[in-house]
Amino acid sequence: MRQRRNTIGIIFLVVFVGIAARLVFIQGVQGSELAAEARENRLRTYTITAPRGDIIDIDGELLATSTVRYNVAVNQKKVAGFILKDDDGTVIDTGASAASDLLAPILGRDPAELGAQMVGDATWVYLKKGIEPSVWREIRALGIVGIEPERVTDRLYPNGNTAGNLIGYVGVDGEPLAGIEYRFNDALTGTDGSETVEIGAGGQVIPTGTNDTVESVPGGTVQLTINRDIQFAAQQAADETTAKYGAQWTGVAVQDLTTGGLVVLAESGMVDPANPTDTPAAARNTVRSVSSPYEPGSTGKLVTISAAINEGLVDPLSTLEVSTPQTIDGQTFKDPVEHPTQIMTTAGILAESSNVGTVLIGNHMSDAERYEYIRSFGFGSLTGIELAGESAGILYPSDQWDGRTRMATMFGQGYAVTLVQNVAMVAAIGNGGVYQSPYIVERTIAADGTATVPERAETHQVISPEAAETMLSMMEGVVHEDSTGPKAAIEGYRVAGKTGTAQTADASGALTQTVANFVGVVPADNPRFAVAVVVYKPQSGFYGGTIAAPIFHDIAEFALHTYGVEPSSGEAPLFPWIIGEDE
Repeated sequence: MRQRRNTIGIIFLVVFVGIAARLVFIQGVQGSELAAEARENRLRTYTITAPRGDIIDIDGELLATSTVRYNVAVNQKKVAGFILKDDDGTVIDTGASAASDLLAPILGRDPAELGAQMVGDATWVYLKKGIEPSVWREIRALGIVGIEPERVTDRLYPNGNTAGNLIGYVGVDGEPLAGIEYRFNDALTGTDGSETVEIGAGGQVIPTGTNDTVESVPGGTVQLTINRDIQFAAQQAADETTAKYGAQWTGVAVQDLTTGGLVVLAESGMVDPANPTDTPAAARNTVRSVSSPYEPGSTGKLVTISAAINEGLVDPLSTLEVSTPQTIDGQTFKDPVEHPTQIMTTAGILAESSNVGTVLIGNHMSDAERYEYIRSFGFGSLTGIELAGESAGILYPSDQWDGRTRMATMFGQGYAVTLVQNVAMVAAIGNGGVYQSPYIVERTIAADGTATVPERAETHQVISPEAAETMLSMMEGVVHEDSTGPKAAIEGYRVAGKTGTAQTADASGALTQTVANFVGVVPADNPRFAVAVVVYKPQSGFYGGTIAAPIFHDIAEFALHTYGVEPSSGEAPLFPWIIGEDE
């Protein structure tokens, strides 16, 4: 018995020593490592989503912005262990029933319906999405085990469809899908932060535990050259014109001659970025003003006559014998209005939009020379504007022109341009003959305030300042009451303009439809804005001077008043149009 007791004692001693040694090893050697491991198991890290940056107009008005919201979800397994006690520690209720009674009034939901949604084995079930941060803080203060947040940002577009196709929009997952949202995604995207907290055994946050927060860095701001108010007015005018005349679409562009930036790039049927699916996909993912070329018609006469003026081949009072119809080099052309043979001045040919007269002027130059002028005015090349899907238009080299095409290009047919190309063309005339590529992004501003101006395309001289001034003087005759564009005249301001009406094919290929457009510069005596309008395939009205010139008037006048441009001084020069008995 004594030996047995000794043996048992030795065994107990060995076990005790072993346990003691293990404890010493755990506490002395592995203690810090195990404590860290246990602490690590209690940590939860949540992503703090960075707000997407703003898109603003030239005056800083918001076009797109982001706001922080929370989606509230439940871990059904954890919430089952929730215990609700009163101030004395007495258990009132437990589990989903207790949690739903507390949450329902805050979430604005029926307690029974909410409670049913919280029962089960799922670890993540949304209870409500898009609540404000103050509401989430109220929920968090309840300390309900298993109620978890998802921090998200909502994209807001406070101006409806104003500049919608330019701004673009984001998908339900926040990914950019079109417009500036897409092209400048890197600038608009911020850096996510994180919040790390220590969780107790019941799933609740330990108030005295770890709470490390790395704040997110918001995305940068993209500032556009667009003026929100003028853009809104232009879109309204475009929508009304499209509806009134049954056109396929209407576009308006306004270029600021002091900068080259576009104050307006508007068209009918623009998308509301907040509800993009309300607009057909083909219309919401493109900007027709940069992607859909059209024959400019008589606005293209500005290129031909500018080139001839610049080369010294004609001046405003140069005369030509013009009849209609008239056959030139085997090709027969007509003027918009039939008339007997007339001795017309260059100024009269432009004011009365004579096709025959323009061909006679254009024939003073070689096809290769005219082609280079057309290219120099920006036709046939990308402008580089910051929007996806830009078209370079259609312009074949001069050695590919046939006998008809070479002369049709003199009065704006046989090639096609986009609206932004056409406004840049007339802007060059208004800008002393200097071509500036139009753009819509003024700058980007990082979260730290650092501003970056995008690299601009180099300017180039197309025609001399003297030739440009001469062209503006002759273009003022276009808005004379006896000319083709009096509806573009603006009281108190001198206007230099040009009407354009080009034939275009219908569905069968017959030339039964038109493209009506108007381009101009205001004020003609001190140019500030170039404006271009196109009405594509109207079913009535048809002519640029009839349906495009009134839009020019309204939007150009609005821009002049908005920017406080002083009225013109002096009178427009009056050149004779027809010499002789028909003068």
